[in-house]
Amino acid sequence: MSGIKPIEEIDPYREARDGKIREVGSQAVWSLSSCKPGFGVEQLRDDCLDTYWQSDGPQPHLVNIQFRKKTTIQNVCIYADYKSDESYTPNRISVRTGSHFNDLQEVEVLDFNEPSGWVVIPLKDTHEKPIRTFLVQIAVLSNHQNGRDTHMRQIKIHSPVQDSDLACIKGLCFTSPECARYRCIR
Repeated sequence: MSGIKPIEEIDPYREARDGKIREVGSQAVWSLSSCKPGFGVEQLRDDCLDTYWQSDGPQPHLVNIQFRKKTTIQNVCIYADYKSDESYTPNRISVRTGSHFNDLQEVEVLDFNEPSGWVVIPLKDTHEKPIRTFLVQIAVLSNHQNGRDTHMRQIKIHSPVQDSDLACIKGLCFTSPECARYRCIR
């Protein structure tokens, strides 16, 4: 292999294991624009890549993620599998954020080309810092092969871990995830 680097598989859990980010989706209220019975939020959040949300209605298909307090969001990770889902696979999505449904602003628009695996979407404000928001909306604008309904297998929402002043006390830095959990006073 002359000069060609192997493609690295995206692992959305690596930075969480390293203590740099944390998954905050469990702190939110999730809702969908539509779903087939048995293919809803539970399947979208069950950590199983074999299950999925399936929409049931006209596009755009929406995933709404509402937080009780303003939350810093570093990225959104979506697992899509074109080989399994074909025309159900999203082709174009929009990620929007805001305080409520009436002030949503589009942050990213992405075109997917037969995705197979995790897609990481960084969310940054105008100062290139992670976005602080109450609401994240993921809108599926179109599917591959002009498909009508959508399959999404998993969505993860990551927030950066804030270093506290007590993280390093006189040269003692807590770097393992086990110790880092206890480095701040609550």
